[in-house]
Amino acid sequence: HGPCYCDQACARTLDCCHDYAEACPVIPCVVSQWSVWSGCAEPCKTTYRVRRRHIIQEARNGGEACPPLEERAGCVEYWTQQGTECKQSLIPALITTGGFGKARKKRAAADGNERAGYCVEFHLVAITPGCLHSHHSYTHWMQYLREGHTVCVECQHPALDSRSLHCYGDGSGSKKNQLLHWQAVGNPQCKGTWKRIRQLDTCSCPSVHSFLFI
Repeated sequence: HGPCYCDQACARTLDCCHDYAEACPVIPCVVSQWSVWSGCAEPCKTTYRVRRRHIIQEARNGGEACPPLEERAGCVEYWTQQGTECKQSLIPALITTGGFGKARKKRAAADGNERAGYCVEFHLVAITPGCLHSHHSYTHWMQYLREGHTVCVECQHPALDSRSLHCYGDGSGSKKNQLLHWQAVGNPQCKGTWKRIRQLDTCSCPSVHSFLFI
């Protein structure tokens, strides 16, 4: 007799009102759809982006609790808030086999545009499995990529930018032991990370470990 108080503890103490289920129905939490993803929290850094949702109906009478209202995901933006390009070190390096280097040098010499290039040594840290599953003839070179190896990547014309005199993704300006990203041309599933060791005038790696910036 009397008013029914919606306190789900009565289910444990066994003293619920006779009409508790009707007077105090279980109401789960209801949330909105996710918002669109925000931009990166900071430009020119490996950081995160955010999306959020809000509570439409709070849980009542022992209903299912609300799920997380915020999600984060990894994020990198290559442009500053002023619209200028970020430092070279953040741009993923696009690489191909060093076998294309001779033909590239011949074309540059014929055009009279050859500029002094350079070579960068990297320590390969991580490689995606996609590098080992390249079956086309032009992607066989990717199978020689191995974690822990030192590789040489040459910066030649026309990849050599005329203003900065660097190749994109060469890691110039990066901090010591900073993880940098690379991707193989011809197979989007072949990519990974490496650490810049040093810059040299000429490459000294074996041919299977010598590559080109694109």
